[in-house]
Order: sequence, then structure tokens, then C-alpha cells
Amino acid sequence: MWTTTNQNKEQLSILHDRDVIICRNRIKEVAVKIGMGIVNQTKLITAVSELARNMLIYAGGGNVIVEVVARGREQGVKIVFEDKGPGIQDIAKAMQDGFTTGKSMGMGLPGAKRLVSEFNIESTVGKGTTIKIVKWKNG
Repeated sequence: MWTTTNQNKEQLSILHDRDVIICRNRIKEVAVKIGMGIVNQTKLITAVSELARNMLIYAGGGNVIVEVVARGREQGVKIVFEDKGPGIQDIAKAMQDGFTTGKSMGMGLPGAKRLVSEFNIESTVGKGTTIKIVKWKNG
């Protein structure tokens, strides 16, 4: 289990393409600040980019909440993606490689899950989706 290392959670709105870039840059700054290595930074930023872009495309945008967390002495970055979009009808199917409701290759959700340490998704049709990820500094 993780604990928050600071009381300041940062919230970013994703409403336009440029917001995805701003989000990626901010996540990189947080990862660098805790001393995360370049490989784990790249994995985290790639997952964030995919999830933020999905939120923009499929839900019309949403919010991203970022915070530094700790598990014992290990630090990580926790990111929550929240939208009020149409929701995901079948999460199990959406988490399968190759599944897509758009014109993409269908690597988004399962690919993002493989890049992070922890991944949780909850969705209610007609109400929206919340995805929580954690990437630990050393894992």
C-alpha cells in the first residue's frame, strides 16, 4: 500500500491536444524530482500519454490528478485519470490486446497497464471512467 508523501495533489485538465503535452511534461518533472531513472520515466510518460489521449478522444476530456506516493522507503508517482464520458461497456474486452472501438491498433489500455507498476480501472456506462496508475521509482 502507498501513502501520500505530500498533501498537495496537482490536478490537470485535459480538454485539448496541447493539454496532453502539458500533462506529459509535468509527469516527467515529477518523475525526475523523485529520482526516477530514464527507462521508468519513459514507460510512465508513454502510459500517461496513451491514457490522457484516450480520455480526450473517447470521453471528450477529463481530469488528471498527480501525486508522489511512498511504499516504505520507495517513492513513486500516482496518477488518476477521471472522465465523465460514455464509460466502457466491457472492461475485460477493452483490456484485451487488439480490441478497439476506434481506428487504432487497440494497444492503449493493455499497453499502458504493462508499462506501469499498478493499474486499476473502473467504469460505469453513461457516467465515466476512472483509471489509477502507479509507477514506482525502481519498478
